Formats: sequence, structure tokens, C-alpha cells
Amino acid sequence: MSEQRLELKAPVSGVVIPLDQVPDPVFAQKMVGEGISIDPTSEHLLAPCKGKIIQMHPSQHAITLESEQGIEVLMHIGLDTVMLKGDGFTPLVAEGDLVEQGQPLIDFDADKIALAARSLMTEIIITNGDQVSRYQFTSGNVVANRDTLMTLELGTPANTDDIEQQGLTKECSSEWISIPNPTGIHARPAAALAAEAKMFQSRIKLERDGQFADAKSVVALMGLNVKLAEQVRIVAKGRDADEAVDALTVAICDGLGEDVSTAVEPATQPIEIEEEVSLLAKVSSDPNILLGIAASPGIAIGNVHQLEHQQLSYEELASDANAERNALTDAIERAKADLKTLQAKLQADGNVSNAEIFAAHQELLEDPAIFQQAKKLIKEGKSAPYSWNQAVQEQIKVLRAVDSDVIAGRVADLEDVCTRILKLLLGIDDEATTLAEQTIIVAEDLTPSDTANLDRSKVIGFVTTLGGATSHAAILARSMNLPALAGVDPQVLALQQGLQVVLDGDAGTLNIAATDEQIEQLRQKQQQQRELAEQAQQKAHQPAVTSDGVAIEVVANIGNVKDAIEACKHGAEGVGLLRSEFLYLDQATEPNEDQQAQVYTEIADALGSDKPLIVRTLDVGGDKPLPYLPMPSEENPFLGERGIRIGLNRPSILKRQVRAILRAHGHAKLKIMFPMIATLPELKAAKQLVQQEAADLGVSGVEVGIMVEVPSTAVLSEHFAAEADFFSVGTNDLTQYALAMDRGHPKLGWQVDALDPAVLRLIKMTVDGANKHGKWVGVCGGAASDLLAVPVLIGLGVTELSCSVPAIPEVKELVRNCSLAQCQALAEQVLQQPDAESVRALLQKL
Repeated sequence: MSEQRLELKAPVSGVVIPLDQVPDPVFAQKMVGEGISIDPTSEHLLAPCKGKIIQMHPSQHAITLESEQGIEVLMHIGLDTVMLKGDGFTPLVAEGDLVEQGQPLIDFDADKIALAARSLMTEIIITNGDQVSRYQFTSGNVVANRDTLMTLELGTPANTDDIEQQGLTKECSSEWISIPNPTGIHARPAAALAAEAKMFQSRIKLERDGQFADAKSVVALMGLNVKLAEQVRIVAKGRDADEAVDALTVAICDGLGEDVSTAVEPATQPIEIEEEVSLLAKVSSDPNILLGIAASPGIAIGNVHQLEHQQLSYEELASDANAERNALTDAIERAKADLKTLQAKLQADGNVSNAEIFAAHQELLEDPAIFQQAKKLIKEGKSAPYSWNQAVQEQIKVLRAVDSDVIAGRVADLEDVCTRILKLLLGIDDEATTLAEQTIIVAEDLTPSDTANLDRSKVIGFVTTLGGATSHAAILARSMNLPALAGVDPQVLALQQGLQVVLDGDAGTLNIAATDEQIEQLRQKQQQQRELAEQAQQKAHQPAVTSDGVAIEVVANIGNVKDAIEACKHGAEGVGLLRSEFLYLDQATEPNEDQQAQVYTEIADALGSDKPLIVRTLDVGGDKPLPYLPMPSEENPFLGERGIRIGLNRPSILKRQVRAILRAHGHAKLKIMFPMIATLPELKAAKQLVQQEAADLGVSGVEVGIMVEVPSTAVLSEHFAAEADFFSVGTNDLTQYALAMDRGHPKLGWQVDALDPAVLRLIKMTVDGANKHGKWVGVCGGAASDLLAVPVLIGLGVTELSCSVPAIPEVKELVRNCSLAQCQALAEQVLQQPDAESVRALLQKL
């Protein structure tokens, strides 16, 4: 074997940082290659060795040098610096230049970059590591062009056999392993396995039935569709192959983070059942009325715009592999920057859950299986667009073959990511589409990116033939207050461009031939609603008192300081529900007590000391796991460890949060509320912890209440009222638990209605139990913002309504136009109805 050594001098002065500590998974997970990072103290990037410049990034923040031995050294200044578009960087060389060791390559303005970018950490990466048999890194502080940063032992690919004979490269495999996971290797165990595999340098594959998947790729692992009790084995090649096989074998046998103690082997193959039309399905008797799923409420009168996704065309072959690879890398970085911007915008608007959609898209951009396959095709002479599309389509093909709705649902996300990169590579601007005023988009489907980028000044609603009420597009539509239908008959795709239609996102209908008279009536109704909304806003700061003198407290549901400020502008008399989980969900680690206390205090100060602030303790778990809180997968997460059960089983988390909340005492009328209380011992244990911490901090007078979200709490409300200071009914969860229907289920969700008489009777039981101990009852679920439901809730004895911020003025105005006596009579009438449909029909007549 021909072996050489290559010493690379530090290109900048600074502190050496291991690559896996870089806060960017593309580098930390070594998707680009092996290497190291420097936190620079100098502002000149120097050549680490003699060689040729083979690539200068258009944004001038990254440069690649090829050494005389053929080693490609990528130097990337800072993180997310591509967004600076060259501002702050001065290139001193050009592609094709021959350079000497220590020659200046790029000057950069560290102060300017530090203010705009995420970090100044500069990565030095070997992009063709197949020619390196061993890496030796330095540590501590280094001086540019003086200290050796890394030493590479080189061996040409032709001498691989010699390397293996000397023990530098090993190949081994495990015994066949039976998968113990009850639902096989789905998304969560796949992620756990990939994370474990990435801890090793070896190339690792998982084999099942003659098929192989990159063990470091979540998508590839999911695509194998490995089920309970199926046999797999690990195949690894590299210097640490033995260690990798041993560690991954143990991880798989232990269940990859899932509880596998009760797993049993499947007895038979699943039986395929033909899909039938539900007996409860609504069928339109009017051919001009198209029915669909009510994906987002509201009425829109507008003109059809058939949105056909543009057919992207590109050449299959390319002559310059380096240029194609650089173009793809640049497109991926630009896409990540765009997605981060979109994610940040949604987070700033308080749409944390919606922002997570685009965080997931960033993860897909960082999938090594897709990126490596695309690079392989480029190396074979294919163009960047062709290579990227082929690599993604291979993964899509695999996932479409998986008989799991959850995994198959990732296809839409992959297609969205694929299109985003292709458009960047082809220079296509989405904003080029010109829309008319009052546009209703009609499409087979909308990607999350399509929906988030809709021109809100033109688009007033959309209709799709695919998707459902729980699709990402539908979720985004609701957050944007856009009426939307999903699952509409495909004949909607044949409607003429510009046809006037009426979209009813409440009823789930699309009227394609409304008469002029009908449209005029609807327009008048819309105008009346706008005028009433304006009047309500003008009187938003007046108290909500019924015509016979009963005060109803109208407060807000919020998630952050910005929401609190907006709530006050809309006339909120306080906060009836602060969803504290927003502090936890978007964090890599649990926020400490000081961090939490600061946020709670800022929110309290935004309200003022005279307004109530009810903080709901952490409400996650099961279906909403925390990234830093490992929890076993649950077969039925809505009946599992969630809500207060998290705090009771992990008292240290609850204790830190309670102390942080109590420290905001005095800045507002502070109250603490526990979610998902189902039994009296749960309430007593949680309440005792609050009392202990309050005594320790010298705080007194803090009320403790509970959410009423499960029927057991409503039925035993008299006993709970002896312990709790107040109740707040979460109608969303109470409804789904009372009706035993998941409110997010695509087939059942439309039946989950808080105006079902069974739910209303549970609310009445809650009020009756509270009254026996002189305690008050509020509603903080969706029903509190439903103008149809508000008079009924008042009639049932509810004295506090915690609404979404935009709904506050109209709810207060509605209260002022009601009398308690009328509401009580209405409630009695409603409780006698047989179902939700009858209740709504009765209320709509009034």
C-alpha cells in the first residue's frame, strides 16, 4: 500500500472544537464529511496546505481546496452565513488558482458576521474521506499557519485490501435479531437506531430479507418496513465495525427506547378490508353542492383558481460534476435558511405546533441517505436536479410501500422538500404566479409550503380533493383564518377558472352555482358581521355584563408575551389559560427555574397587577413528547402519561415549574391550574406540592384550580370542589373523552362537537358540584369562542369564558346582548335535545 501523510495547518487562529459539538446537524452528524471546527479569533482564512482552489461558494463564506495528494478540504466560515450573501466576506483567490500553504484565501469581518449569523464556528471538512485511512486531530488553542490542525494518513482506494489486512478497516455482521418492538421499526425507533449508528465512523447497514438500508438514515430505516418478530442483522464496515455491531445489537434487543416487555408475535397476516362508504356519511341531494371535510371554518365568496403544480423540466446529464454538487449544496443551504425563516415567523405568531412542520422539513433536508445518493448520481455525470429528484423519489417509493399511515404520511413532506430544492436549482420563483382578488384556490392537494406562502391579500379560501382536517395544510389554514375544505369530490378539479363559488368551511360545502340572490344575501350577512365585529371592537374594553346585570369574566387563551399584549388590546379582562408548554416544546433542554420565572413575570407585567393570570402547568406527554424527556411509546397516548401525570411521576419538573410560577406572584393575580386531573389523589398530591413551595418562598393567597377534561372529574365535581379553588372546562378534550372519539381522527373528527347534549350535561354537573362549595367554573376550550355556544354556557352557570384572542370583542358584545334568564331557559331546552345536530339546528333558528 502507498501511504502518505498530509498535515493541515490551522487556517484561522482560535479554539478547536470537535465536529460533533457544532450546533448544526449537517456538520455534527458528518453528512458532509469528517473534520473539525475552530471558533476563530482572527479574521483571515489561510490555506492549510499547498493546492488548488476547486470551488468558491457564491456567497463567499466557503471555499474548497484540493491538495497535491487529491484531498478535498472544505472550509466553511460560520453557521447560516450563506444568508449574508457575501456581505462581510472578501475573497482573495478565485477558482482554479494555485495557492501555497499560509496564503490568504478570504478576509472576513467577524463583528459584522457575528451580529447576523448563528455562529462564527469555522468548519474544516475532508469531503472525500474515502482516501483517508486515519485522522489525527489537535485540541485546545491554535495559531493560524503555525499549529497543525489535523494529520491525515492517506491510502488510495485501490489499496483497500492492504488496509483491511493491516486491521485498519474491518467488516463484520451481527447474528440475526428478532425485532421486539410491538409496531416494528417505525419513526421513533428508527430515529433512535440512526442516532446510535451515527456515533460510529463505520458504514453501517440494516439488512432484512435481502434488502439493505443505511442505518444512519431514518427515512431508509422506515422504508425497510420492519415489523414485530421479523429478522434483521447489522452489517458494518470500518475501523470501529465490531464496536458498532455490538452496540446496535444491544440497542435493538432493548427496544430502541420503547417498552418491549409485553410484545407478542403476530399470529396471522392482516386481512385486507375493502373501503366502504360510512352509513353516517352525508350525501348532497343538490348536484350544485359539493360536500367535503370542514378543514377550516368560515365562509368565502370568490372565484376559482385551479392550482396545477408546475411541471419542472431539466436535463438529465451534466458535464461539470463539481459545479452540480456545489449547486445542490447551495440550494440545500438556501432551503434550510428559507425554512428557518418560515419557522421563525410562525413561532413569532404563536403557531409553535405549525412551526414544527417546517422544522421536520429541515430534518429531511439533512437526511444522509438522500444527500449521499444524490452526490453519487452527480459523480456519475447526472445533473443536480435529476440527481436530487431521483434520490428523493427512491425514498418516496419505499415509503409508499409501507403499510403504515403514519410513515406513509411523510411522503407529502418529502415531495414538498423535493420541489423546494428543484425550484431553487432551476431558479423558479413561486411569487411569479399572479392571482386575482377574492381567489379560492382549488387543487388536488396543497403542500405545507403552498399553504404558508399563499398571498393573503388575494386568497380567501381553498378546496382540495385530498387531505383531511388533520393535514398540515388544514392546520395551517386554521391558524391563518382561511376557510378550507378537504376531501371534496374530484369533479371540483374540472371547474372553470374564474367561476364564482361559495365555500362554507363550517358546513363543509362548496356551492358551485349559487344564485345572484343567494350570493347577495350572503354578502349582506358578511357585511353585517363585519360591522358587528367593528362595533364589538369599539366597545371591547367595556365589561361583559348581561342585560339583567350578571357579570361574565371574558379572558384570553395565550401562549406567550405577544399574545398577552394582543389580548389586552382586544379587551381581555385577564388570562384564563396560559399554555406553559410553549416554554418546553421548542427547547433542546428543560428550561431552568430562572428562565421560566422571567417569562411568567414578563407575561404578568404585560397584563398588569389587577388582572388574573391562570398558568396551566406543563401539558405534554404521550402524543406530544419532549425531546429531552425520554418516554416509551404508548399504544394509546391519550389515555397514557400526559398532563399532570408527567409532573406527578417526575416531581422535580413540576417543582421547578411551580416555583417559577410562584415567583411571578404580585405582578398579576396569579392562579395555578393543573391539566388532565382525573382522580382526587392526583389533585391532592399536586396541591400539596404547591403549598410546600409557596411556604418555602413566602408566598400566600395563590388559588389552585383544575382543568375539567375527563368525565370522572365532572361526575365527582362536588368532591373536587372541596379541594380546588376553581374549575376550567377544556371542552375539546372533554368532548373527545365523553364521546370516545379522537378529535383529530380524519373519519370521526367531524362528529366531535362540544354542543353534544352529553357534553353539555357534564358541564352542568360540574357547575352544580362547584356551586355546593361556592366555587366558580370557567370554560377555556373551543366552545368559549363559539358564539353559538356562549349563551348556552352562561345558562349552564359558567361565569368565566377564556377565548381565543380575536374572538374576545364579539364574545363580550354577545354577553351584553343576553339576559341570564334567557340563557337559562335556552340551556334547559338544549339539554333535552337528542344529539349535537339537533342542538345546533335549534340554536341557529334563534
